[in-house]
Amino acid sequence: MPSKLSNLARRLDQLNEYDRAPVEETQLHPARKFIGLFAGEHVAATEFVIGAMFVIHGVSAKDLIFGLLLGNLMAVLSWTFIAAPIAVRTRLTLYWYLRKIGGPGFSYLYNVANALLYCVLAGAMISVSATAVGLAFDLPTPALTDILPNSVSWVVITLFVGTVVTVFAILGFDQVSRFSTVSAPWMFTIFIAGAIALLPGIGKVDSLADLWHVAETRIWNGIPTAGQEKYGFWHIAFFAWFANLAMHVGLSDMALFRYAKSWKYGFISAFGIFPGHFLAWIASGIMVAAVNREMNPGVMAFTAAGVAGAVAVVVAGWTTANPTMYRAGLALQTATPNWARWKVTAAAGIITTIVAIFPMVFLRLLDFVALYGLILMPVGAIVFAEHWILPRLNIRKYRAELHRRFLNWQALLTWILTLLIVFVLPIHMFFKWLPGYFIAQILYVVLILFTDREPAGGIREQGRRTNE
Repeated sequence: MPSKLSNLARRLDQLNEYDRAPVEETQLHPARKFIGLFAGEHVAATEFVIGAMFVIHGVSAKDLIFGLLLGNLMAVLSWTFIAAPIAVRTRLTLYWYLRKIGGPGFSYLYNVANALLYCVLAGAMISVSATAVGLAFDLPTPALTDILPNSVSWVVITLFVGTVVTVFAILGFDQVSRFSTVSAPWMFTIFIAGAIALLPGIGKVDSLADLWHVAETRIWNGIPTAGQEKYGFWHIAFFAWFANLAMHVGLSDMALFRYAKSWKYGFISAFGIFPGHFLAWIASGIMVAAVNREMNPGVMAFTAAGVAGAVAVVVAGWTTANPTMYRAGLALQTATPNWARWKVTAAAGIITTIVAIFPMVFLRLLDFVALYGLILMPVGAIVFAEHWILPRLNIRKYRAELHRRFLNWQALLTWILTLLIVFVLPIHMFFKWLPGYFIAQILYVVLILFTDREPAGGIREQGRRTNE
């Protein structure tokens, strides 16, 4: 047995995910893999929660449709013109690229914070899957008001689901994308079929006019559930835009796009965003309205599609948590250089699974999505400024790496000051990130101009693809 475990550990050590080096040209992946990966990640278990929450927060049908169209379009453009170009030029993860900009000290602080936040997000996805497993075995699952686990069975189920997710994340990019490619079309079908099946129980629908009437009066009627804040058009538009803020504007999806053949693969994000963050959110809203606004993904899916619906919730949780856990493992790996990536990912899986035991992580999902994106956003702005803006000001890039500095204090100060400013801004949490992004860029550039303006001169090594 010890020898078998040693052999397994040795094989896992050989999994090369280019966590500290640029991805080689021979390892780039075709567009179809990114289509499957984005579809699998964004047609996911969290869609059962987010789409239902819009109903509970009293969004009107008109505000929902047009808000989602605008917000999702902006998200796709953010992946395409912000995240993908930097990833394709550098072929590095954000977690390792940041070391060139901020030094190992700054990189360590960010990567640990990033990984922990991703662990919480993946934990929410595991919790959603666990609600369906509990329903399948007629076991108690948490209610909307629960904060702590309500039964031993809930803990056991969550541990099991978390173990499966961690195993797939350990296997790396290829297995994560393959699992998503297989699962995504079926999950999307369940969302749509479930919504269609439950719609007649909400109201009579014989025409498009009837459908719109039912949508406006029985589903998204503009009336929030007691105790919930009312959301409007701009809440929906900004939420759809920043639902994946850390991935596109925050640049975490450099981990995925470093395998892309072209920056234009950023447009492929639409294959996940519009089915998942438009149609699936709408389908989820219909489902929760059909079960009298009971916020329980397992109940919603089972009522809509029986056992197939419950299974879809489980698989949807896995397909979203897998790449999220994969990113968390890459982030932690840069902070633990003596550990193999699979060991770090396993450690992240343990943290995530423990977090998932507490139902508040998915019942407060909208608030957490806003918070974690906001916390990570300034670092994306710093990297963007370093990569694109400083060279145009004739300022040398990667000064932390060049001079072997432990910490880029300008970057750290920018991160701290930006968060302090945006948290005191008297606007809704959903809207804080946009001014914050430009505040971070301006702060960083100004600090560099006045404290560390080292001319680029005739040195152009930073323009080479391999040293970007």
